[in-house]
Amino acid sequence: MGLSAEVHKYLIDNSCRTHPALLGIQSATLANAKTAEVAGMCSPVDSASFLQMMVRLTNAKKVVEIGVFTGFTSLAFALALPEDGKVYALDVSEEFANVGKPYWEEAGVASKIDLRIAPAMETLEALAVDENLADKVDIVFIDADKEAYPEYYERALELVRPGGVVLIDNTLRGGRVADPACSEPGVVAIRDLNASIVKDERVDVCMLGLSDGVSIVYKR
Repeated sequence: MGLSAEVHKYLIDNSCRTHPALLGIQSATLANAKTAEVAGMCSPVDSASFLQMMVRLTNAKKVVEIGVFTGFTSLAFALALPEDGKVYALDVSEEFANVGKPYWEEAGVASKIDLRIAPAMETLEALAVDENLADKVDIVFIDADKEAYPEYYERALELVRPGGVVLIDNTLRGGRVADPACSEPGVVAIRDLNASIVKDERVDVCMLGLSDGVSIVYKR
């Protein structure tokens, strides 16, 4: 937020090595009649570069992604993971995810992406309990329905190992979180979550101005 178009282009040109398949998903999202109007839900390329850096810095092998849309960030994670890595990609719409699947295949990483179509809270519980992934996941990325962020956060902490991270997208909501007069339910939920995380003794947190705000939450 706050960068001029010229400076943002400079940032992209000098820090992002964007895989062609990621650009393919962006183009396909814009071209698809059902996703074009909400194409802004597809993360920008600098966000993809950031997520991939987080994979490398944490030596991640297991990533849980809450909110897939057309699969852009699923692909970004998968490209950065080692051959035995896995992205558990959670969403309620396989139709939208199908837009990105050909590009997962094109990039040769489709086998790393385990798409789970169901309400996210159900899948998160199954991963923690039935699949014994509690305290074993390296990264959880939250980018789904904003009103449910507080519940997703608690489940994410259950899954993430000590030393792992929870990445929370849209934590600035276009700056509306700083406006106490804004009572949009999604904004209120994120505002409340932001306030609770900074007081949460289980974690350390750093909020970045990247895109619409991204919080890095480190589990102690």
